[in-house]
Amino acid sequence: MPSPSGTSASRIARSAKSVSAAVFLSRLLGLVREQVLAGLFGAGTAMDAFVVAFRIPNLLRDLFAEGALSSAFVTVFAEYQEKKNPEETHRLVNNVFTAITIILGIVCILGIFFSKELVMLMAPEFSLVAGKIQLSTSLTMIMFPFLLLISISALLMGLLNTRGYFFIPAFASSCFNLGSIVVGGGLALAIPAMGYPAIYGMAVGTLAGGGMQLLVQLPCVRKEGFRIRPFLNLRDPGLRKMGRLVIPAIIGLSATQINIFVNTNFASRCAEGSVAWLNYAFRLMQFPIGLFGVALSVATLPLIAKQAAKGASRELGETMVSSLVLAFALTLPAAIGLWLLAEPIIALIFQHGHFTRFDTVMTAQALKFYSIGLMAYSAVKIIVPVYYALDDTKWPVIGSFMSVAANVIIILLTLDRFQHRAIALSTSVTIIFNFLFLAVILYRKTGGYPVRRLIVSLGKIAVASALMGAVVLVISTWMDFGQGMAALALQVSVSIAAGVIVYAMAVLLVGLGEAREFMEAVKGMIRRAVG
Repeated sequence: MPSPSGTSASRIARSAKSVSAAVFLSRLLGLVREQVLAGLFGAGTAMDAFVVAFRIPNLLRDLFAEGALSSAFVTVFAEYQEKKNPEETHRLVNNVFTAITIILGIVCILGIFFSKELVMLMAPEFSLVAGKIQLSTSLTMIMFPFLLLISISALLMGLLNTRGYFFIPAFASSCFNLGSIVVGGGLALAIPAMGYPAIYGMAVGTLAGGGMQLLVQLPCVRKEGFRIRPFLNLRDPGLRKMGRLVIPAIIGLSATQINIFVNTNFASRCAEGSVAWLNYAFRLMQFPIGLFGVALSVATLPLIAKQAAKGASRELGETMVSSLVLAFALTLPAAIGLWLLAEPIIALIFQHGHFTRFDTVMTAQALKFYSIGLMAYSAVKIIVPVYYALDDTKWPVIGSFMSVAANVIIILLTLDRFQHRAIALSTSVTIIFNFLFLAVILYRKTGGYPVRRLIVSLGKIAVASALMGAVVLVISTWMDFGQGMAALALQVSVSIAAGVIVYAMAVLLVGLGEAREFMEAVKGMIRRAVG
């Protein structure tokens, strides 16, 4: 007898497994990209400058590519698919693409022109190190057009997700990382002979990767019958609805991004290398966030958008809770694993070339505090788009401002004592607060969703995760043979393998229905791949 959540969990799992497979490849290549950066530049001046320079357009990219723009477009596009004819739907697509290209093109030009001012705003303490502001400014000017490339790519992803394509759009981010590694790494080795800093090569590689991420999706778009052509009608109801959704939604989804901006400012006041340590730690955090939170959000959003368009509030609540349970079931054990294995994982991945043992320790400290908020990061990726689907962006905006204020207060109270660790801790505490606030408001707004099932499931997940954590702690402590790469690889791989096995058995023993649905979907995928 299937559980009440079975249908939602199965549909989400079937879509999410395709996204997760592609995202896994992307995050794996992303770690390789970070390894290249760590090996070539360590955590010194060049890396601090690159992180800040990339973060400026990337902050806007996170809002658009995985946030407001994509979610607003999916919401309106899904409505058009349900209620409009194909001609009107195609016209909407061309109108949106043209408007976004013009708007973001202007933003990129302004960003390039005001690059130095943006760097000074984000990292004013860089002025204390000779040449650091100038280097950051030059890198920002090179990388700013990345915003336009990646935002158009996000629109293509939203279009294809709504049409039932999940793997190719998620795989596209692998092309970004591949382009960054091959083009960026190659140029970083070659251009110093021409008199340019090696880090310029990684900046150019970022643009190459963004172009590859866009181009790889175009064949599927054409296969669906869409031909992207210039067309602009500012009076179009669909475009106007997107505008109503996207402007407040940018603020509503921006808690994490605004906090990253604030955190970078504070990190620039800490010891040299703090910006890079936090960046490496957060990149590792993005592996499970992307693999689980983003994948489930991408898989859930089209279904939730259709249910909202039909006014099916009960089904929408079931879908959201199923997605949250799956996210918790995947991210809580991941958070415990990251806390327990922070140092050996970071040493194994990054401690090469210019990345020292001291850098490993400092990055691991940040990763531990970031891992506290891992569940909430993934949950916010799921719950905020539900507000879009319900055409309500007020509460995410309020939650965003409250989170930013709390983040600043916590950092100011703890920075002197904890230094860069205070920033990671504050980020986690505020994202947890933001999720709880949005969850409570959504419960009242929708007239309720199965919160009892969510809490019971979370309790089962916590028990299974505690058992897993105990096993990982014992094994990793027993296998702590030192800092050699072979010893680290053995310690990490055996600890993770044992943890996965114990956790998989535990969630089945405690009777977590969504986990069973997810595992059945994965088994089906493996059987089809083998067959």
